[in-house]
Parts: sequence; C-alpha cells; structure tokens
Amino acid sequence: MWGYAPYVPVAKRRADAQKEIAKLRKKNPNLAPVVIEGRKIAVTWWGIAWNKNMESYADISNCLGRGSAYVKNGFVLDLQIDEGVITSIVQGSSLYKIKIDIKNLSDKKWAEITKQCAKRVADLAELTEGKFPKELEDIFLRQGDGLFPSPKEITWECDCPDQYGEHMCKHIAATLYGIGRRLDDDPLLFFKLRGVDPMELLKASVEERTTVLLSNAKKKSRRVISDEDIERLFGV
Repeated sequence: MWGYAPYVPVAKRRADAQKEIAKLRKKNPNLAPVVIEGRKIAVTWWGIAWNKNMESYADISNCLGRGSAYVKNGFVLDLQIDEGVITSIVQGSSLYKIKIDIKNLSDKKWAEITKQCAKRVADLAELTEGKFPKELEDIFLRQGDGLFPSPKEITWECDCPDQYGEHMCKHIAATLYGIGRRLDDDPLLFFKLRGVDPMELLKASVEERTTVLLSNAKKKSRRVISDEDIERLFGV
C-alpha cells in the first residue's frame, strides 16, 4: 500500500550477493568485493583508525550504523580505491553505484606532518604495520590537521532513491566501512587515496638522523688530544 519493498531474509540477500558477484566478475575480472571474516570490520591499525576517524565526527556518525551491517553481510560487491576517489557497487533492493571524492592532503599539512615525524619512522614495514610511537599515532589521528580526512573533505553520491543532498545513505556508509577493511589488506592504499608518498615520511627521518650524525662528527672527541695538549704534556 505504501510502496515498501517486500522483506527479504538476510540469508537470501547474502546468497543473491554472491550470485551478483559471479555475474559482475564475468564482465570485470578485477572486481574486488569486500569480504569480512569474523565480527570485526577491520583488525589492523590502519583499518581500525580509518573507521574510528569516520565514527568520531558527529556530522556522519549517526548515518553509519546500517552501513556496517551491509558491509558485514557482503553487500559491497566491488570497491576500488584510487587517488582522491573511491568507487563501489553495493547491493540493496537493486545494485547501486557509489562515488566518493576525498580531497588530497594539502601540501601544508603534509609538510608539517613529515616534519613532526622526523626520527620517529624507522622503516616502511613499521609504518604499514602501525608499529610506531604513540606520539606519532596522535599526530596522524588529530582531527582537522592529521592524516585522516574530515567530513568537509569528503563528498559522495549514490544512484539509490535514498540519497539526497548531504544525507548519507547506507550504501555510502557501507562503502566507507569497506575502505577500513581494504586498508587491512593494503595500508599503502591510504597514502594513495590521500595523494601523498609514504616514503617522504621515511626520507624526513633519514635526513634528520643524517644531520645529527654529521653534526656529531664535526665535534672533537674528548678522547683526542690536540697538538697543543701534547706539547704541554711532554714539554716539547
């Protein structure tokens, strides 16, 4: 009477999602569904940090709930991450296409972050595994001037009937959560998305260490006796 879609059990919707993935993969071998194993959407530092950042903003946190259920049930059939843009296909009552644009990290912010990271990032493996000092974590997660995007830096669109204006539909929310899961597999995608080179963090650390070493090398060792001291010592 009111035009509501008939209720479909979750188990059937999951099965339907798998069928759709099989169909889509025939046309697109590079299809990348989001697969959640277990109860948690993300389990690594970068994946968890991405989702926590999204949830920390009141502007969008109240829109995320149904999205988490969608991604956990396997309804994000494809998720692609490139510099400044995410595209996805999410199954709802139909298949919906989503596009999310995220502004690149500004040169000013990135320069400040790399400066603050000097001597704190040992190598790329530690960076991607989230094994760095707590103060570095605080720098990355700072709202407004950290690594992670704020709602003001994100715009989105979905071709579903629920999407209008700045409202976030569940398909967009599922996509945002799916990014967290994808970062579990490949943390370097985060830097690609934000348009920055993670090697610059290591470069800043190496340059800082090199400066310190060169500075120390120029100082005379206390164990080295000068010619003047030798003359005084031996009376020559």
